[in-house]
Parts: sequence; structure tokens; C-alpha cells
Amino acid sequence: MKENARGNFEGNMAVQKWIDVLKLSKKTALIHDGKRKIHYLFTDGKEMAEEYDMKTDELIVRKWRHKSTLGGQSSWEVEVGEPLNFTASLDSDEIKESSSNPIFMRKDTKSSFQWRIHNLPYPKEVFSVSAVPSDRCIIIKTSNKKYYKKFCIPDLDRSQLPLDGSALSFTHSNNTLIVSYKKPTEILRLEQELLKELKELKGTDEGDVDCKTQ
Repeated sequence: MKENARGNFEGNMAVQKWIDVLKLSKKTALIHDGKRKIHYLFTDGKEMAEEYDMKTDELIVRKWRHKSTLGGQSSWEVEVGEPLNFTASLDSDEIKESSSNPIFMRKDTKSSFQWRIHNLPYPKEVFSVSAVPSDRCIIIKTSNKKYYKKFCIPDLDRSQLPLDGSALSFTHSNNTLIVSYKKPTEILRLEQELLKELKELKGTDEGDVDCKTQ
């Protein structure tokens, strides 16, 4: 019991630390096409860009970039949303040959972290989805050895929250495997607090505007 209490305390401290990092970042807001787009500039030079649906408040996109070793900007790395080359792949003649390859993307709901892997035409019984708390990762594999994927949940890592196998579930339909992980209460509180602050930022529908936070 003491160990659990200590773990929860450390986790809560880490959650608050991440909230503070978000609040101290320089944010700019843009309202466009029914989306609230937020750009974060952190004190260490890293950048994060998010997009929220104005009607549902659901997170649509989250991506990161950092300064390269030569002082320039790295390419954006997508954490939530469609891969950067996903739309282009649909129209590219060069990639049509591999259009049947599995496409892995994260697309959250308000209550769960969620990942969708398209182009997996196998029955649900073939799939195994498990959490490995010691490695802080989730592993997807098939009994026919046609697909294997190992990935982490950055949100849990940033807040130093444990990986709970009981929060994990999956379904399969239309050649798509959908893996869900129920968000812990600490994450739900963090997201609610952040969203409240983001809604108070003054945005523009014409371009980015600096929105200084306290």
C-alpha cells in the first residue's frame, strides 16, 4: 500500500510538473476551418503543435520538432493524427504498390488514447494486444506472424504514470485494428485544465498571433 501511495504521489508530482511546463511555454493560437490550432514554444527550444476540433474539443493533431545539432529545425514528428505522408501516399504513383501495407496512426477520443492500424485483413482471433509495464510499452502481434508493432504512450511517460494492462482493449473491423487505452484520471484532469486555458487564448482566423500567458 505504501509503495502504491508513493507511486501515486510521484505520478501526481510529475503530472503537475508537465502542466507547469505547458503553462510556461509561449503559445500562439489560430482559429481556422473549425479547428483551434495551438503552437507551443518551450524554454528548451522544442516546439509542439496541436489542433482541436472546435465542436467536440477532441485533439486531432499533435506533432513535435526540435532544434537539430546544426542549429536548424528538425522535421515535424507526428504523435497524434495522420502520418505526414498519409494523404500524399494516397495520390502518389510511387507508393501505390505498397498501399496495402499496414498504416499505423493514433487518433484519440475524449476518454481514451486510441490507435488505428489500417490494412490488416485478418480475423480478430489472430491478434494479440498486451501491455508490458516493465518496458512501458504495448505490443501488437499476430499468431500468423504477419504483423508486429511495439509502441509507447508518450502522455504516460511525460507524466510518469504507470502502464495498466487492464485499461487496454481492442476491436477489429473493416480490415482495421483499433486499440484503446482508457485515460487515467490524472490525464483527464490535465487535459481539462489545459483545454480551459487554451480556450482563453485569443486567436485569429487570419494568422498566428502571440498570446502571452501568465
